Amino acid sequence: MSARILVVEDDLAIATALEDDLRLEGYDVNVVRDGPSALELASRSDFDLMLLDVMLPGKDGFEVCRELKRRGVGTSILLLTARGNESDKVLGLDLGADDYVTKPYSPKELRARIRVLLRRNARTRPEVSSFGDCEVDFTRGELRRGARAVPVTPLEFKLLTLFVSRPGRVLTRRILIDEAWGRDTVITERVVDNQIANLRKKIEPSPAEPRFLKSVRGIGYRFDLDDVTEE
Repeated sequence: MSARILVVEDDLAIATALEDDLRLEGYDVNVVRDGPSALELASRSDFDLMLLDVMLPGKDGFEVCRELKRRGVGTSILLLTARGNESDKVLGLDLGADDYVTKPYSPKELRARIRVLLRRNARTRPEVSSFGDCEVDFTRGELRRGARAVPVTPLEFKLLTLFVSRPGRVLTRRILIDEAWGRDTVITERVVDNQIANLRKKIEPSPAEPRFLKSVRGIGYRFDLDDVTEE
């Protein structure tokens, strides 16, 4: 699965150039152009990395960084700043940014820094998450139950990955559609419910009385992992 990168840049020309360059590198890219939009999207979607400009309308990059860390959002942040003085760089790192690049930057250097952060993220992620008698092997793209592989479709594995990576968090049907099917997909909520029902049959001890994949009436679903282990 391609790494997901959120570009937060108010300059249209720079944002477009970044988007085009990153897509050519094979990344899944989203672009927003102000601080509040960055906060909203990063808080409800899982991104592997955020390229965050400091000078933004609505909220500056420092405010966005501070608020995301306060909310517990774990997305890595690479600051893009025209401010070259040391105090601004230190402030960004103290607020939780993982790295920074000073404008004007070399596209080659930026790509290298992105690769470093993504490799760092990959090393910190568990290869396997376990709950009940199930194991989700992210490296192999496999679901096992009682040490036996359980056939799952690519869509089912995407949904399972979304839930396992965000235990205890309510995911609306809209979020599930955007992240599993794709943002341009038009389907009914009933399609989502049917996929959840299929997934429950493969992971729940009793699908009619789900222990892990819970419904949240009128909103969506929540994955309760009361005894999860990671390897």
